Amino acid sequence: MNRNNSGTLLDKSIDETKQGDVFFQEQLAKKESNKHFYIESYGCQMNFSDSEIVASILGEMGYAATKDMHQSDLILINTCSIREKAEDTVRKRLRVFDKVKEQKPGTLVGVLGCMAERLKTKLLEQERLVDLVIGPDAYRSLPQLVADASGGEKGVNVLLSREETYADINPVRLNSNGVTAFISIMRGCNNMCSFCIVPFTRGRERSREPFSIVAEATELFNKGYREVTLLGQNVDSYLWENPETKETVNFAQLLDLTAKIHPDLRVRFSTSHPKDITDEVLHTMASRENICNYIHLPVQSGNSRVLDLMNRTYDRDWYMERVESIYRIIPDCAISSDMIAGFCTETEEEHQDTLSMMEFAKYSMSYMFFYSERPGTLAARKYEDDIPLDIKKRRLNEIIRLQNQISFKHNQNDIGKTFRVLIEGDSKKSDQDFKGRNSQNKMIIFPKSEGLKTGMYCNVKVTDATSATLKGTLVV
Repeated sequence: MNRNNSGTLLDKSIDETKQGDVFFQEQLAKKESNKHFYIESYGCQMNFSDSEIVASILGEMGYAATKDMHQSDLILINTCSIREKAEDTVRKRLRVFDKVKEQKPGTLVGVLGCMAERLKTKLLEQERLVDLVIGPDAYRSLPQLVADASGGEKGVNVLLSREETYADINPVRLNSNGVTAFISIMRGCNNMCSFCIVPFTRGRERSREPFSIVAEATELFNKGYREVTLLGQNVDSYLWENPETKETVNFAQLLDLTAKIHPDLRVRFSTSHPKDITDEVLHTMASRENICNYIHLPVQSGNSRVLDLMNRTYDRDWYMERVESIYRIIPDCAISSDMIAGFCTETEEEHQDTLSMMEFAKYSMSYMFFYSERPGTLAARKYEDDIPLDIKKRRLNEIIRLQNQISFKHNQNDIGKTFRVLIEGDSKKSDQDFKGRNSQNKMIIFPKSEGLKTGMYCNVKVTDATSATLKGTLVV
């Protein structure tokens, strides 16, 4: 999931990022359209990937993207329901969009994604802030729904599907830097974690046909992209079966197929579930230099009783064994995690188990939150949210403080090492420096040098480190 390490969702839009320049330059080169759409995406990487699918569908409808919501005919917001704060942010944005509609009558506003499915009636009938409500599996119905809304009707489709994977739609890379891209390999989730709304908003798990994934990655490489991230709520449970031969492709095999495209195409993946990540996946990673040595392995809690309440289907010992296997098979692998502070009935001793797990696993970084009860989840129906907010926040602060210490030590250990870095663009702080990531997903900042440009690989020796960033110099 794409979140920062202080517990705040990374909210981005094509209006707020410079990374969409490649796409918008392509738009300018095309015949000017008289219809424009503006889209904002919030939450996880799957939502950003979905927005690229939506952009492709809208392009076929004759809509061109714009960075200015005031110039748009269609404003869309791709939403997240994983935390209450995310929904509050969306509501604030909808009120802003409502003012745009007042200034430009006829502009349509639509809500996409998880919040659309969960709050469809409230958004349409009670708050009356939107004209369109479209769930994650209904994006193909956009043409009809936009037509309905243009005619004064409410455009609604939040039906979930057991088959939809959008495998035949070529995503428009809205937020692309021309170097890295996401590829959705599956949709939905079969895990019923008690705190999570995703199975109810994205439906059952289904895997995309592998050869369409390889074809998309190959096309990206041929266009100059040098890194792809395979996305799924639980990539390790990816399993596609040929309907005719009954032959299957699992995640380890898909990883290998993607890595074989070209040695210069880096392959990442997210997210892994501790109950499903296999030694076969780990050995595949170890055998291919271009499969990055980085695994996001959410633990959520370090205590077995709390994990059982969360319905995570593994315990503390199982998780520790998986961490040991990762470091045994891929010694220089970096592991990151998700953690929830203050889940229902969590005691101080159980909170300490989470802290001790962090020290054991030596996470390079983590996404950390205090528990936020979500209506409709198993936890909301079965358990009392009984940990006071001040205790939740104090435990979260302890987790954040410890993770910062671990991350700092993790990065300090890299000083003096040389890494192969993929240049992603200019540093945020100075156009005299490049930024890029190593195999372990760590951002490295280093001075520019003649002949180097975005999308190239180079070797960088680390000379300094903070808890979040490495700094280095080029090695010729």
